[in-house]
Amino acid sequence: MSAVDVGVPVHGTGTTTGTGVLTRLALRRDRIMIPAWVYALTAAVLSTCLSLDTLYGTLKERTDFARSMNVNSSLRALYGPAFSGESIGALTAWRMGCIGAALTGLMSILIVVRHTREEEESGRQELLSSGVVGRRAPLTAGLLTALTANAVLALAVAAALTVLGQSVAGSAALGLALAGSGLMFAGVAAVTAQLTASARVAKGLAGAVLGLAFLLRASGDAASADASSPLVWASPLGWTENLRPFAGDRWWVLGLVAAFTAVTTGTGYVLVARRDLGAGLLPARPGPAEGAASLNGPFALAWRLQRGALYSWAAGFAVAGALYGSVGNSISGIVEDNAQLGDMVRRMGGPGALTDSFFATAMGLLGMLAAAYAVQSTLRLRSEETGRLAEPLLANAVGRVRWACSHLVFPALGTLVLLAVGGASAGLAYGATIGDISGQLPTLTGAALAQAPAVWVTAALALVLFGWMPKASAAAWGVFAAFLLCGQLGPVLHLPQLMLDLSPFTHLPKAPGGHQEAAPYLWLVLVAAVVAAVGLTGFRRRDLAGD
Repeated sequence: MSAVDVGVPVHGTGTTTGTGVLTRLALRRDRIMIPAWVYALTAAVLSTCLSLDTLYGTLKERTDFARSMNVNSSLRALYGPAFSGESIGALTAWRMGCIGAALTGLMSILIVVRHTREEEESGRQELLSSGVVGRRAPLTAGLLTALTANAVLALAVAAALTVLGQSVAGSAALGLALAGSGLMFAGVAAVTAQLTASARVAKGLAGAVLGLAFLLRASGDAASADASSPLVWASPLGWTENLRPFAGDRWWVLGLVAAFTAVTTGTGYVLVARRDLGAGLLPARPGPAEGAASLNGPFALAWRLQRGALYSWAAGFAVAGALYGSVGNSISGIVEDNAQLGDMVRRMGGPGALTDSFFATAMGLLGMLAAAYAVQSTLRLRSEETGRLAEPLLANAVGRVRWACSHLVFPALGTLVLLAVGGASAGLAYGATIGDISGQLPTLTGAALAQAPAVWVTAALALVLFGWMPKASAAAWGVFAAFLLCGQLGPVLHLPQLMLDLSPFTHLPKAPGGHQEAAPYLWLVLVAAVVAAVGLTGFRRRDLAGD
């Protein structure tokens, strides 16, 4: 029997030995998550291109639309400036460039931290490292997995846009802009994974860097209409924006992306050699010898585990709501000379007044964001299970349903908090603009909260996957992506009503402005309750960490 067979380190093992095996393992573990991300992002770009092509068929319509977008600082802060209106590709890059780059960065952060810090925190990496695995192999495998995901995304986006008739160069530039953002924040995650012993904190630190980059870019774009502000150039997301797909294709910007990626990944490699396995470079803060009375019980533990994510999402909802509210007063002016845009807003937000239709659409988008949070907080059950953290709790006087419900409080009530924050922020911003805070604050807060039943249905479906098919739990993100495509983009793409009805968001009355009935809300709440009960039943009957 060889040293490899018994797991004894072999003399002379290189620092990256075993990278190939770990990479194949990582890709196998992410065989659902990565395709779901790539599908969702590619579908968003594709559907945006198709809808814009339907709305703006002539050069004059496109240039007028691009000009109207650029005069609104709030829209520039959200999407960036439209550098050109000559092609549908240029408008697609404007609509999806900044937001798509941020989402791609988030995807890469989750991938890298999952295969580095999470593996160490769970103890699996220590077991693997007892064999022929080099010190830098896990980090290399995580980065290669992120590189693979971003490369596939770039190819998918470029191919899809080319098939739709857009220029090959511009399509490739947009695909590389998205992938470049992903690689930069993969490097950021490589650094944060070395700083702390907690995967949750590592994700939080990397997410904070991503959020700061987005805010810097948004502030710079709000101040200038051509992305020339120093704040834009201080942000990695501002670099990918200035690649300008379909509007000049500044290929030299990719040099900045490559340099940033090289520096961050290089820093990650230096830091990983300076710490012990399982430890972080930042000193761990020791807790008290005895836990506080407030930590007694499974809910208290769940709150401690989930509160950071809830706070971060709440901050994001406050910013998003304020941006939507600041645009509301100018929406009529934006579309007054564009009947097609007004028609699109009404198809998505209902046939009422244009401002009401816009806010109904905005509240629907907040509802989809809340659904993303609901899926994430529900799947925390799976990460606790696979990390072997649930088993010690369930070995005590804590039943499975009680433990699961302690985490399900967050997709149930946490989403209400997020929707209330987003709606109130929009109401305050819009009310301050038109001088009617007392009227708009309750109206838009209520409109946002009206999205909750559809969000609960989404979370309940994620719970069913966790309860009955735990290894396929990540498919919940595919369900979310399908709801996003059918519920939000379906009316613009004129999808068949049968497909639109697959999304619970389709069945919500439009708010504000639409006719309100209690029946749709009650039916969705009932469906969510029944589906959740099915998911809990499956969890009670299966083995832990089983199929």
